Amino acid sequence: MATALPTQSTSAQTTSNYSFPRHRLRLSQTDASKTPLVLIACGSFSPITYLHLRMFEMAADYVKFNKTEFELLGGYLSPVSDLYKKAGLASSQHRLRMCELAADQTSNWLMVDSWEAIQPEYMPTALVLDHFEHEINGVLGGAERPDGSRVPVRIALLAGADLIQTMSTPGVWSQQDLDHILGRFGTFIVERSGTDIDDALANLQAWKDKIYVIQQLIQNDVSSTKIRLFLRREMSVQYLIPAPVIEYIEQNGLYEDDGASSVGGKGKSKGDRSGRASPAVGAASSSNS
Repeated sequence: MATALPTQSTSAQTTSNYSFPRHRLRLSQTDASKTPLVLIACGSFSPITYLHLRMFEMAADYVKFNKTEFELLGGYLSPVSDLYKKAGLASSQHRLRMCELAADQTSNWLMVDSWEAIQPEYMPTALVLDHFEHEINGVLGGAERPDGSRVPVRIALLAGADLIQTMSTPGVWSQQDLDHILGRFGTFIVERSGTDIDDALANLQAWKDKIYVIQQLIQNDVSSTKIRLFLRREMSVQYLIPAPVIEYIEQNGLYEDDGASSVGGKGKSKGDRSGRASPAVGAASSSNS
């Protein structure tokens, strides 16, 4: 897939200068028998972790090795807007930039879309998927097959098992949204320790043909919540989140406490809080970190 970088940072975009990222989106198929697929991960990403990134790789392996009907053409991270008002939510500008750093420096096919994050109101997941459907199939015209014909790209939600668990809980999601997300688009779900995915799926049988469960062969339960906790305690998060994201957090003093400072805090942090040089090694080893 293409590896060129976007001409404008997503964190600098507003509703007036927004442009849809396509610099790594492959819109030409190699297998005409497959359905072209683009995966969308929605979430807070405060901050983004290696598990967020690994979910895309696990999904890519699932598509490739499980004889699915799909050919994967791209993947997008879509951070939620500030109006989500979740505890520990850094500003959208910070979260977009952290996602961008992670995608640009650890992947050659993932992209970050700012549309959801810069909206003046909270956007439900169903509308976010509609946005990608419009941009990829409406504006860009879908994917081109080897014979030159064009076909619509399947847009699908990529999420952890905790999301599917909320979807199966009565009253959390409207029936209309469930039918829109699971019926029209479908979802790829990555198993997560501590979540009974079979129980959750039992209540979603109406959409079972569009729910694809991805097994975690190597268990990873790192979460943004745990990362924020480690940072507040001045513990190391090295090898849990990408190094450029650690550096960005340090430079901007993010997640130093539980309150609003994480939503817009700027300025240098107090020392090397994230433990890029382990204190157990000693100061003399810090130059090798």
